[in-house]
Amino acid sequence: MSGLVLGLGDLSASMLPQVGGKAANLGELLAAGLPVPDGFCLTTDAYVQAVEPLGLAEVHSALQDTPADDLEALAALAATARSLITSAELPTAIAGEVLTAYRAMDGVPVAVRSSATAEDLPFASFAGQQDTYLNVIDAVALLDAVRKCWASLWTDRAVAYRASRNIDPATVALAVVVQRMVDAEAAGVMFTANPVTGRRRETVIDASPGLGEAVVSGAVNPDHFVVDTASGAILQRRLGDKRTAVRPLPGGGTEYVDQGAHAGQGALAEPCLTDPQIRELAVLGSKAEAHYGAPQDTEWALDGGGKLWLTQSRPITTLFPVPSKARPRRGPGEELRVYLCFSLAQGLTRPLTPMGLAALRQLGSSVAAAAGFDVPDHRGGPPPYVEAGQRIFVDLTAAARSTVGRRVIPSVFDIMEARSAKVLRSVFDDPRLSITRRTPWALLKHVVPIAARFRVPEAALRALVRPEAALKRLNRFTTEFNATLELPQGATPRARLDHAEGILSRLFPNLPNVLPLAGLGFAMLGLAGKLLGAGKLFGAGRESANGDNAKNGTGPGRNIDLQPVLRGLPNNVTTEMDLELWRVATRIKSDAESVAVVTGHPPAVLAQRFAAGELPAAAQDGLAEFLARYGHRAVAEIDVGMPRWRDDPTHILGVLANYLRLEDPERAPDRQFSQAAAEAEAQIERLVAEAGTRGRLRAVAVRAALRRARLFAGLRELPKFQIVLALAEVRKQLAEVGAVLAEQKRIARAEDIFFLDFAEANQALDGADMQDLVAQRQGAYYLELERRHIPRMLLSDGTEPETLLTGDGTATGALSGSPASAGTVTASARVILDPVGAHLEPGEILVAPSTDPGWTPLFLTAGGLVMEMGGPNSHGAVVAREYGIPAVVGVADATLLLRTGQEVTVDGGAGTVVPGT
Repeated sequence: MSGLVLGLGDLSASMLPQVGGKAANLGELLAAGLPVPDGFCLTTDAYVQAVEPLGLAEVHSALQDTPADDLEALAALAATARSLITSAELPTAIAGEVLTAYRAMDGVPVAVRSSATAEDLPFASFAGQQDTYLNVIDAVALLDAVRKCWASLWTDRAVAYRASRNIDPATVALAVVVQRMVDAEAAGVMFTANPVTGRRRETVIDASPGLGEAVVSGAVNPDHFVVDTASGAILQRRLGDKRTAVRPLPGGGTEYVDQGAHAGQGALAEPCLTDPQIRELAVLGSKAEAHYGAPQDTEWALDGGGKLWLTQSRPITTLFPVPSKARPRRGPGEELRVYLCFSLAQGLTRPLTPMGLAALRQLGSSVAAAAGFDVPDHRGGPPPYVEAGQRIFVDLTAAARSTVGRRVIPSVFDIMEARSAKVLRSVFDDPRLSITRRTPWALLKHVVPIAARFRVPEAALRALVRPEAALKRLNRFTTEFNATLELPQGATPRARLDHAEGILSRLFPNLPNVLPLAGLGFAMLGLAGKLLGAGKLFGAGRESANGDNAKNGTGPGRNIDLQPVLRGLPNNVTTEMDLELWRVATRIKSDAESVAVVTGHPPAVLAQRFAAGELPAAAQDGLAEFLARYGHRAVAEIDVGMPRWRDDPTHILGVLANYLRLEDPERAPDRQFSQAAAEAEAQIERLVAEAGTRGRLRAVAVRAALRRARLFAGLRELPKFQIVLALAEVRKQLAEVGAVLAEQKRIARAEDIFFLDFAEANQALDGADMQDLVAQRQGAYYLELERRHIPRMLLSDGTEPETLLTGDGTATGALSGSPASAGTVTASARVILDPVGAHLEPGEILVAPSTDPGWTPLFLTAGGLVMEMGGPNSHGAVVAREYGIPAVVGVADATLLLRTGQEVTVDGGAGTVVPGT
């Protein structure tokens, strides 16, 4: 065959630009010795030659000038391209080569399939956007099918897809696969990993009589089988009605046949594959997966002679990758690992940059080493640290297999991220995770030395006796520590890089100096609850067996809600920051020129004017003062690769514009905060009075406990504030090094340093060119940005335990989560996935995947809050309570199930979200 037409057996993955993804994959399957119907491929060179004289270059240019969201204009250009291709005859030379190859197949019926250079790839979920033509039986029909395949490169859907991903239309081309049709008795699809649960080594097969198009198109309820790949055991068998089949027509093409009219109910009730055939098919899938080194989405067919064929294979792009840092196996009982997504726990859904991951590996190593754990490679992270999908996971296997871990870890998550607690408890039921450690000594040998070294018990006792003095000592510690972060001017790039790593290695003392006081605050809240006989600290208390005590307000488990005590807390750096930004807005509001400018221009334009010092004085000075104190913060701020607000204040300027739209003085955040603090004090007085009915000493104890709870609980935000302050200094030093590397042409731009790690940055300073590595990393990063679903928890076999949970049993249509801030509100929802540039009208209900402190300025004008992640003591919940915003957190898939503009009722006490019609 010529260069324009190649046999499938001559193809390989290295020929992707020439033959496209589908054809290259078929060549790989043949090379692996797997059964694939023979055929040939019309290469992309043939497409380019055929369309060159048709005037498509003008369409390409027009598409590049058309915005990705102008779907109508894109569709019109796509229609023009299709018309140009389908109305032209194939060039004589190309048509001749196609027909020669076809005749060599003895003129058998063939399937004609598109094979695009951007489809069926490991990184692009692009499959199915071009056309397939089945049962093509003569030369005229074959050439017509080739033209139609070429034209399908320009369907509205494919053009919009490429535009949304900035794929240059001039760079795409299409190959065409012509393949012998299998006269299928049955056909369908097969996944070599479970696409629903994520479990690897579990084959999922859908099968139906006739051609596989019935299954692929969703026209039939197929037979469904799940097979354990390792043992061959058929784990699940569910028969479909199979009422529709796709059959070949004698004159070419296919038809949909009503099986019920041609077969008895008994025939339809039988599976269309025998058990040996199911197992044989699973073995073929396993071989395909082994060849590619990744789970595969395949299509297959069973011919009349009982032979199984694979008709295509591509990677399953929807699976979340399994954490990559493998631990040595010590025995069969330790093969299964449990991983918690630390990124999500920190309110971060987006991937981290390579330098962001490197920084957190160093930070994690310093914490682990300080706790006495063995950390062989500090740059590699501590042993429990793993990465997947450019996100951080923590190996919780040891905790899951110990009695102490099973008690403590879920209890912590009950407060911090309640749905994760539920998922984790479900994992404990897995017999592969039986308990292996029943004493707390392994934990205590790491905790006790730290507590002794930093005199934690003594500090807690002193804080109980003299709380104000404890706050002064804490303030002195943070001031002295922060002074050590800065590096003198004139340092060399190498010194800056070393200083950045050094900061990360000495952050640990912030934790034992700050966390005990915050923990003491919540311990005091718990003590007050015990003294008052409260059932729960947050939300409605639990009732006794018959409910009488709860109803009568007597006895343990009464409905005493301590949540109001935590409203308007002092010493919370996050709410202090938000209120400071509100004061900037108030200052701007008093200046008409500033109001006109801030509300009349996009935030990105305002950011440019601020950088040039061109905003009106009230806005320029107010923002500058705010950034001087809080400019180290950012959205996704645990990633040093993310710009800080002082680098790019676009987000803050957008929030200020939102604040200026707030007209009701009663909704002013400072007034709401003061009112919340007053209500908290009033609640304390009520609770103390109630305690007094049971004894004067009890009342004194309750007052002291609640006063200390309010004084210390707000400090829960301080450890992260301190860490982020240090990370901002790390970023500053790295940016300086990046500028030098860009000047030396080791990287293209200064910010590209955040797509290296510390070792690679050192290599670049030594003279290594890192531009190709950066480009590769950026491509992978931007693809991960498109991933919407991030699992809370993963098992090492790929299973997402959350997919196995049953429903919560809430009222029809209601979504359930964890109560986070009491109150009920009904208002329009605003779904926001990224707060930068987000528009939130005053009073709207903010619906978000999760939040970190960088989101919280939006809370000040929100009417309510719904989050997919979080618990009663997560960042979002704490701030929502302080402003009295009804909030429900841990609502699974809230950003998918709710839509902007939809009326929603949020009950922050019951933990429910009820969408309107």
